[in-house]
Amino acid sequence: MALANRTYQIRRDALAVYFDRTAVDGWKRLVSTEKVSRIRETVRQGRDRMRAHLISRLPMDLHGWRILDAGCGSGVLAYALAKRGADVVGIDLSPQMVAFAVERYQNEKLDGSLTFKAGDMLAFDHGRFHAVVAMDSLIHYDLADAADAVARIVDHTERQAVFTIAPYTPALGAMHRIGKLFPRSDRSPAVVPTKLRALASAVKDRNGAHVAVPARVSSGFYISQGMEVHAA
Repeated sequence: MALANRTYQIRRDALAVYFDRTAVDGWKRLVSTEKVSRIRETVRQGRDRMRAHLISRLPMDLHGWRILDAGCGSGVLAYALAKRGADVVGIDLSPQMVAFAVERYQNEKLDGSLTFKAGDMLAFDHGRFHAVVAMDSLIHYDLADAADAVARIVDHTERQAVFTIAPYTPALGAMHRIGKLFPRSDRSPAVVPTKLRALASAVKDRNGAHVAVPARVSSGFYISQGMEVHAA
């Protein structure tokens, strides 16, 4: 498959600046046990539920599996998979988040292994994987770029990929159009609501993969749709 689209690259670079320079402290608090605002607490709870759902889509015993955590952030999901025996490579745009993940988990005892790297989750100079997980890594990209990303992930996956998108609803679509998807104080790049059927159709057109839609989580400002693709 061709290199990622120019629009993906522009968006990726903007996200790298945001997560490495603006949001890193906030994300560290979000994954801690530290008290946060009511809005952020709903996001924390929603992400915990979605993370548990994505993990449930993979076998309990992951010994012998090589898994990519695409957009690993603080490494919580990667750590959970390594505890099950997987050899996990976590890739994130933010060197600061990668450093935080390394510091957080470097002394943990694991049945598998953990490797964290800063970079583009779609570069794939890190080889092939039995599975890929991508939690909230695609929610800032438009339909075409998100579909291309999923298709590229599937092309480098032996068994399955599980990921999330921000599902389109009339309310979310309206808020996105008027720039109010997040509270005014949140300076993060806009989340792009995605129509599920349109994404599934676009992915199928690119490499024939069938996208399943197993679960949705709604928790305050956090609304996320879990999706799954099995490699042919």
